Amino acid sequence: MKKTMICSSFALMLSALSLTACSDDDFGPDAPKDWAGTTTFFNSTDEAGFQTYYNPAIGRCGDPMPFYDQKAGDFKVLYLQEYENNATYTFHPFWAVATKDGASYESLGELLPTGTSQYEADAALGTGCAVYNEKDGLYYIYYTGHTSTEVVMRATSPDFKTWTKDRIWMLKGEDYGYAASDFRDPQIFVADDGLWHMVIASKLKFAEFKSADLKTWEHVGQFPMIWDRMCECPDIFKMGDYWYLVYSEGYRASWSRKVKYMMAPTFEALKACFNDPGANWPKDGHEGVLDSRAFYAGKTASNGTDRYIWGWCPYRTGATIHDKNINVGAGGEPNWSGALVCHKIIQHADGTLTLGAVPAMAAKYSKTADASVVASNGYNGGTLSGDDAYVLYSRLGTCNHISFTVKTSNNRDKFGISFVRSTDPEFYYTLVVNPENENSRKINYEQEGYRLQKDNEGKEVKVYGKGFIEGIDGYWFARPADNTYHIDIYTDNSVVVTYINDVCAYTQRIYGIQKNCWSINNYGGSITVSDVKVSQQ
Repeated sequence: MKKTMICSSFALMLSALSLTACSDDDFGPDAPKDWAGTTTFFNSTDEAGFQTYYNPAIGRCGDPMPFYDQKAGDFKVLYLQEYENNATYTFHPFWAVATKDGASYESLGELLPTGTSQYEADAALGTGCAVYNEKDGLYYIYYTGHTSTEVVMRATSPDFKTWTKDRIWMLKGEDYGYAASDFRDPQIFVADDGLWHMVIASKLKFAEFKSADLKTWEHVGQFPMIWDRMCECPDIFKMGDYWYLVYSEGYRASWSRKVKYMMAPTFEALKACFNDPGANWPKDGHEGVLDSRAFYAGKTASNGTDRYIWGWCPYRTGATIHDKNINVGAGGEPNWSGALVCHKIIQHADGTLTLGAVPAMAAKYSKTADASVVASNGYNGGTLSGDDAYVLYSRLGTCNHISFTVKTSNNRDKFGISFVRSTDPEFYYTLVVNPENENSRKINYEQEGYRLQKDNEGKEVKVYGKGFIEGIDGYWFARPADNTYHIDIYTDNSVVVTYINDVCAYTQRIYGIQKNCWSINNYGGSITVSDVKVSQQ
């Protein structure tokens, strides 16, 4: 049945016009008619609140510090609260959320305030960690006090609500031969000796301390390191038969600024990995990288059964959707802070790690939504053949779970998934599964499509998308032996996370996903697409 829409009073006199001629205004909340069958570009914006990838009502999330609260039976995720306009000297108080499953959150508000003046050692706060000590019944937060120098400080609480800062105790890096300006991000864990150990990030090295009671700390030494960079937000844990160090490489280059891990059979062997990182990379095919450049400051927590990792997906700035979607910090640092993204850590038989979807996500996105084909090229009975073949699906909602299977016809076929796609001359944004060689794949982020604009002579010309957006880089993974890719994609407003075969997690920020169409594309050769489903909250 043909659907109609009132576009304007003028349109009433031209009822024969196609639905795709309607303006963006008719896609608003007060639109009286169904617009789902249209395929034009819609200039959508993020809603105020994120439903899955948590973002505070005001400001954004900085470095997350997850902790499993065994008394309450839930995860507490502390984070650095970022505002649009931070105070000049006193900024980044610790706020927190609680979650049982990594998919739904309850705000706990502010836990740990900043100092009250620029002259206090914790005028600004930096990353730290929380632990619970059964022996004295106290929760501890160890955190970074940031001024022109950095120190490690602590606070305690009997109930995780009211915190008392210890104004007497602190660790100063220069007292132990470390840089005064880079001595931060303390992380505490229990090692094989049964003692509490603390690792602290410093320039070109990690400092290590140990304690029997979480009060008095002894300097143990440092992890040797040959790198010329700062490794931030260290997180050490044992999982199965292996010890792991997860860290965020703060080297400001598109190929390097990511969350990574090292692994070893013992804690002592783990500490030695940075003697020669190239020789000690995990044998996972991607040098320990866990996600894309759009997932940073990742740290983990375990409830004893599953281990999850939280990081933040950076926001982007620009005048339009298209400006923001390619403003990824090419050649430098992306914007700092964003929305919380949670993954489940998957440990493989050889000890290597990848990231997968939090199990509660699928249950949260439980309402079946429309996944109709609204346009196509080179598409026949589930098969896409030839260059520029695509199948365009109906508009998405604000929060979506997209799942489907792609089977390629050979070891070199290339395909992609596009968002913010329409039948207009418009740019769109594609996650391209690119064959780097016979056995390796890499997800690349690309701007495709074109826009029409007039040149200096007033002639209308096509301006094509930039293609590969270098600043975001990509994620390597092994080609599946049977060339079958099981793909799950979760979106919440502009945050989109893609999972493939439990071997690839790829976080991205793409503005305009909601209320626009999406597509699966083929680039030469042929692929078969099956089991396409969309569900929403």
